[in-house]
Amino acid sequence: MYQQSLDPVAGSLALSAACAALPLLTLFVLLGVVRTRAWVAAFGALAVAVVLAWALWRMPLSQTLLAAGQGATFALFPLVWTFGTAIWIYRMTVHTGDFDTLRRGFALISDDRRVQAMVIAFCFGSLLEALAGQGTPVAVTTVMLLALGFTPVRAATVALVANTVPAAFGPLGLPITTLAGVTGLPAAELGAMAGRQVPVVAVVVPLVLLVVVDGRRGVRELWRPALACGAAFAVAQFVTTNFLAAALADIVAAFAGAGVLLLVTRRPAVRQAVPVAAGGASEGDAPRPEGDAPPRGSRWRAYAPYLTIVAVFAVSQVPAVKRLLDAGTVTVSWPGLHVLTASGAPSPLTTFRFAWFAAPGSLLVVAGVVTMALLRVSPRVAVRLYGRTLSELRWAVLTVVGLLALSFTMNASGQVATLGFWMAGAGGLFAVLAPVLGWLGVALTGSDTSSNSLFGALQVAAAQRAGLDPVLLAAANASGGTLGKMISLQNLTIAAAAVGLNGREGDLFRRMFGWSVLLLALMCVLVGLQATPVLSWMVP
Repeated sequence: MYQQSLDPVAGSLALSAACAALPLLTLFVLLGVVRTRAWVAAFGALAVAVVLAWALWRMPLSQTLLAAGQGATFALFPLVWTFGTAIWIYRMTVHTGDFDTLRRGFALISDDRRVQAMVIAFCFGSLLEALAGQGTPVAVTTVMLLALGFTPVRAATVALVANTVPAAFGPLGLPITTLAGVTGLPAAELGAMAGRQVPVVAVVVPLVLLVVVDGRRGVRELWRPALACGAAFAVAQFVTTNFLAAALADIVAAFAGAGVLLLVTRRPAVRQAVPVAAGGASEGDAPRPEGDAPPRGSRWRAYAPYLTIVAVFAVSQVPAVKRLLDAGTVTVSWPGLHVLTASGAPSPLTTFRFAWFAAPGSLLVVAGVVTMALLRVSPRVAVRLYGRTLSELRWAVLTVVGLLALSFTMNASGQVATLGFWMAGAGGLFAVLAPVLGWLGVALTGSDTSSNSLFGALQVAAAQRAGLDPVLLAAANASGGTLGKMISLQNLTIAAAAVGLNGREGDLFRRMFGWSVLLLALMCVLVGLQATPVLSWMVP
């Protein structure tokens, strides 16, 4: 039996916290300064965490490795199981040509580049984030915007700004699932809390897109449609996360935002000309893609996979069905791992839940099989596409395995608790700083899921010491993390590569940094007020 210690280094909490920060510092330096590959940074930081757990925290090496193994298993199931299957469904739509039908349908909505930016980058990008994540929305929407006549820099900028608020719940609730796994808090409460933070910023994002595409003139001419789109998106996120399932938040919000925007922009009062970009630089005069609107039947085929996913997840929340799915869940104590917290209570981190049927990845398989039938994809082709998807994701899989092993090692050994107790010395002020931690994690790892795995438990430990609501601060990690997406090295690299701007990641970073910090400040103020009687009624 191993009992965690909060101050193993010379009995000093400050010195112990400095040592506990070394794995994270290693990760940040390897990613941001040395610029190693993400999986190298993850395993480098893991090695440091294992040595510290054994040498300073005195955790037996066998139990340290068992904790890392538990994290690696959690990475594979349910994380890889979920995002791998989600990307597989997207790849089937590309293989059958239905993805191009979707693209053509979006392009025909409006001739106005500003409307196109909101529909494609914000709404459709949210749909891709819900299903795939891992940089897929940025990679796909930048190319689509480029094809519609946007300049490379502006296409990349628009895609990066738009790929923010959907990250809290995509792909299919994985960030929230991961946060629940590393903190021991109910996923439903975490999703509901994030659903009362992220939508506030979501209302603003379409307005920011107008500024990026067309400056102040864009806001002056289209602020009403942009506000309607953002409000519809925000309301859909709130309702879905609080009354249905966080896994569906971005899917429902994407359709709601696009639908409302389409209704509003069809009014005669909205100008449908191709605008000139801010600063007088033309966005190009490329005409709308050639070809008539896709036939109604082909459009329904293109929407079918996404409607199927919504239907499968909705049915899974029916009480009778939910009970049946939950019956297949097995909860076990991780063999050989015996950990007590610093207070002497059994640690909840040693238990592991195998939700064989209720896991998002398992439900996605059902949706994928239905998609195969609807798109007429043969089983042989579908299996080949799944194998190709996993092969292309091998480095992403390795990175997630390393990060989750790092997270579980730091949590089980007590390193995260030490950091949390030290940071909680800020008292009530920590509520304002909580989103910054998530923002920093995503900026350096490129993933809200990874940031939650690294800092989720730390947020809870700090909240408990400071007398704050742990659900509020844990959710703030996910919510603040969304605003780090636009400056993450991973997303900047993907955006630059997609539009032929290799080597200009620094230019994109400078364009993004101000917006990222501004929106982060809004989130910090919101969370800070939610920790006070002013907005405490928003906490579930």
